[in-house]
Amino acid sequence: MAQIKRKAVPAADVVGGVTPHVDVATLGRQLLGRWADIRLASRALAANPDMQGVLGLSKDEHRERVLGQLKLLVKNGQVKLAFPAEFGGLADHGGNLAAFEELVAADPSMQIKSGVQWGLFGAAIMHLGTAEHHKRWLADAMSLKLPGIYAMTETGHGSDVAAIGTTAEYDPATQEFVINTPFRAAWKDYLGNAALHGQAAVVFAQLITNDVNYGVHAFFVPVRTPKGNFLPGIGGEDDGLKGGLNGIDNGRLHFDHVRIPRTNLLNRYGDVAEDGTYSSPIASPGRRFFTMLGTLVQGRVSLDGAAINAAKMGLQIAVTYGNQRRQFAGDSGEETVLLDYQRHQRRLIPRIATAYAQAFAHELLLQKFHAVFSGEEDTDDARQDLETLAAALKPLSTWNALDTLQEAREACGGQGFLAENRLVGLRADLDIYVTFEGDNNVLLQLVAKRLLNDVSDTFREAGPAALAKLALENAVDRTLTSSGLQRLGQTVVDLGATSRSVENLRQSDMQRALLTERVEQMVMSIAAALRHAKKEGRVAAAFNEHQSALIEAAIAHGELLQWEAFTAALDEVHDPDTHIVLTWLRDLFGFGLIEKHAAWYLMSSRLSSHRAMAVTAYIDRLIARLRPHAQDLVDAFGYGPEHLRAPIASGEEADRQDEARAYFADPSRRFPPKESVATKPKAKKPAAE
Repeated sequence: MAQIKRKAVPAADVVGGVTPHVDVATLGRQLLGRWADIRLASRALAANPDMQGVLGLSKDEHRERVLGQLKLLVKNGQVKLAFPAEFGGLADHGGNLAAFEELVAADPSMQIKSGVQWGLFGAAIMHLGTAEHHKRWLADAMSLKLPGIYAMTETGHGSDVAAIGTTAEYDPATQEFVINTPFRAAWKDYLGNAALHGQAAVVFAQLITNDVNYGVHAFFVPVRTPKGNFLPGIGGEDDGLKGGLNGIDNGRLHFDHVRIPRTNLLNRYGDVAEDGTYSSPIASPGRRFFTMLGTLVQGRVSLDGAAINAAKMGLQIAVTYGNQRRQFAGDSGEETVLLDYQRHQRRLIPRIATAYAQAFAHELLLQKFHAVFSGEEDTDDARQDLETLAAALKPLSTWNALDTLQEAREACGGQGFLAENRLVGLRADLDIYVTFEGDNNVLLQLVAKRLLNDVSDTFREAGPAALAKLALENAVDRTLTSSGLQRLGQTVVDLGATSRSVENLRQSDMQRALLTERVEQMVMSIAAALRHAKKEGRVAAAFNEHQSALIEAAIAHGELLQWEAFTAALDEVHDPDTHIVLTWLRDLFGFGLIEKHAAWYLMSSRLSSHRAMAVTAYIDRLIARLRPHAQDLVDAFGYGPEHLRAPIASGEEADRQDEARAYFADPSRRFPPKESVATKPKAKKPAAE
């Protein structure tokens, strides 16, 4: 295979007389994180051709292949990671998600179907059920003897789980729950395993007993015989061909007064006695509901990681191809490598910075998840922080995956559109990631509400003196920033060189200040408007009026978290050269956020127009400085040809280019010189008649 040629580092990138060099192996190990060995084992499994997707399969063929791959996962033992030791599990919650996230390299359909079986169906039994439920169903769920369905979403209600229409009414005469979907929109929909393979479902329904609705609870409901026939009272449909993930048999289920035993209620957080009396260890209905849903936050955490991995693969393919593909002759007469063009660099290198920021943020999220679910730090506050962090990061990474894969596809031209090079398929499969496990816009509203609650708590606990001080600080802040961020030493005559204009901004404290102030000011402004609306009795209307602003504030919060994670990760980089390059990359991410939101910084007088233009100019400098290291930075992601499975990232393109250059360099086969436009004789005008 042809070797990828590194770009020579120009003199401008020599620091202290030494040319920086990225330690790819050490950096790659850092990116693997705490569960590095588990990730590597999962990547080895993903490299097995039997675990990988095959181009051109029909929907039905793809579904059967994926079902077979789940059986291989069972045989491999990877499914044991998250389950209790008494069932042969390893109880390694963080390691389980780390392993799951890497399966996106094999086939996203296989990854998500395994998530349905063990991350949703099995996890619901484990986290929402009690020891008796574990004994009855968990072993069969782990072994795939009992293929399962996670039946929460309805045709009429997706993210609004509290409003679902399916009911589970208790009949004390028979000690049974009656599961019913009373209207078409209450059908359970988009359910993995529902069209074909699922034999039982964890069904979420409104629990009704003694004529009182106690809200959404989970019930274990058998739905099919082992031969695949629906049980009495149960019906369904196949969702059919989708925009991606067609190896998963998504479908719909409906229930016509289906009776199940009282003990099929997964009753860890709410129970019904034989006489119909309801009890719960959590008195508050709202807190009970969010506690039950919070136990399943692992779906959002794992999608965050899987989306980041997909973006990494797209970048590794596109950068490798861009370092080999040549187009248009330069001053030397030789065709230029695509990644030497500034626009090509602008398309890909900032997205490498984003991938690093999101990867480091995800590692912190994964560690927090493990701390909560392992019991190391399982408190109400820790769970709320985990849920908020997952809700903030999952939208940014899934949106970024689509953006990155699309840009990578375009950066590879027609080759990127060929299915064999993976980019179009990955993007199609990743498309739904922005919708399931919580629609991105809905998740960001949850984050915004948490931010607003924090502000409310601050005001609630503050006395008159503190509030007066806060008002004064805001007034002073407006005075200081009215002429363009004077606190950064900027004056009206700050018209010097770009390096002078961005000198202060290159300091991490100043980047942090700009990113933090944006979050704080956006949240404070919305909070003030909502407080005023509360006095007028129009909170719901005001919340809707500020919905877009709330989502923007939540996005800004998520971006700040990613920048903070990147900055913290720099402390773990001990190789001086790698530290220099990663600091440039972190600065590119930070400056990129400032440029992205330049309008806000200008309108709020945080930046002058001159300094905003200097930010863009400095980004171009950073990109040029990072260009020689682009291949090393994506190689550190660690995906081999067996994972990427993209011919254009295999060295194939370099071989083609070498062959073409050799052809034109051979005097015996050289083309005749091209006709010069300057020396071309002018056509004679026809004589006038």
